[in-house]
Amino acid sequence: MKLPFDLVGEERRSSIENPTVPVSAENFAAFFGVGGGKLPRVSLETAMQVPAFAGAVNFLSSTLANLPFHAFKDGGKDGPSRAGGDLQRILNEAPNSEWSSFGMRKYVWQQVFTGGRGLIWIEFKGRTPVGLWPMEPGTTIGRVKGKRVYRAPGHKDPYPASEVIDLAFMLKANQLNHWGPLQLLQKALQLAIAMNDYGSGFFAGGGVPPLSLSGPLPQGKDGLARAMGDIHRSIAAAQESDKPVFPMPPGYELKQVGYDPAKGQMVEARTFQIQEIARVFCLPPAFLQELSRATFANVEQQDLNLTKHTVAHWSKAFEDEANLKLFGATRNSRYVEHSLDGLMRGDFKSRVEAMGRAIQTGQMTPDEARALENRPPVKGGNVAYIQGATVPLGSSSATQPPPPAPTSDDAAADEPQDNEDLANEP
Repeated sequence: MKLPFDLVGEERRSSIENPTVPVSAENFAAFFGVGGGKLPRVSLETAMQVPAFAGAVNFLSSTLANLPFHAFKDGGKDGPSRAGGDLQRILNEAPNSEWSSFGMRKYVWQQVFTGGRGLIWIEFKGRTPVGLWPMEPGTTIGRVKGKRVYRAPGHKDPYPASEVIDLAFMLKANQLNHWGPLQLLQKALQLAIAMNDYGSGFFAGGGVPPLSLSGPLPQGKDGLARAMGDIHRSIAAAQESDKPVFPMPPGYELKQVGYDPAKGQMVEARTFQIQEIARVFCLPPAFLQELSRATFANVEQQDLNLTKHTVAHWSKAFEDEANLKLFGATRNSRYVEHSLDGLMRGDFKSRVEAMGRAIQTGQMTPDEARALENRPPVKGGNVAYIQGATVPLGSSSATQPPPPAPTSDDAAADEPQDNEDLANEP
């Protein structure tokens, strides 16, 4: 069996989609003084040196890979039940002999959030899936007789779309090529890399900005070179001796030239780059440790926003692709699904309170709640409970009129008679 990841080289119809090929940078006013008037070129290696970009890729890929991924069977009146056997194993435990489920899914999501495409080849035995294998990002996507196919480098025969789980960040109009974060963030990453380079160079030089020497300089190329050498040695000597003062010949003056980080709001600009990167990933800034405007209340709302508008969307995309490719257009009552409850594992208090309320309202049995925490069932735990004070609308308990309030005559009749009246009784 020849697997699609036995690659002998890499090729793409469009090099812009290959994360290993640098993205060309246009001529731009580089007031950061980097690259001789040009912003630096962007490749996957240089982009991953930007902390915000690397943090976004690592956070989203790890979060999505951490979600439990199960297969279910529709049991009709009895409701769905979790499937077992090899299908459950390859989805949530070990997709093949080399990968864990978490490791494989994280690798695939990393391809989605860098180059923009994550591919998984499904190994079938007959029509039964027996393994999942991640494909490297060198696969060429095209059409043969109108049908989409995937051709891995070094493989003669293409793989049909029915055998490949395809997760694209954003598809282009031809439905084959795609946009990825590395391409969409090209300008933002160029600026972030330039600021990183300038900042590291600035502080590596002891915080001394570019300087110009003015005064009665010697004439001729050699004389100017000697004067510059003397100044350089003086600055280096001051840095090595930790003394900020160094002598200058009479009549000479050093003046700063180039970019001043403080006046150019470099700190604010770098914060803005974090926000730009977060926008493309639809990621709340708090998850990139950008807490400049964070409060307890809005960070909690960002947590909800992450689940509803980012994680839920990508998990749905994976589920639909897996359902279509694993079971075909007619699933025969089988399907796969993520459990978003996995996101609440860190919030034990809210998780327990939610399960307690579900048990009290009859939505979940105690054993079902215990199973979510990997705890064994208990005697009598497979029974649905409900609060005793809650009754169905229209039942006899709800419609029976209340007893009439006692009148004053009834109250007097109920009172005990005094001893004198009792004595006069025959």
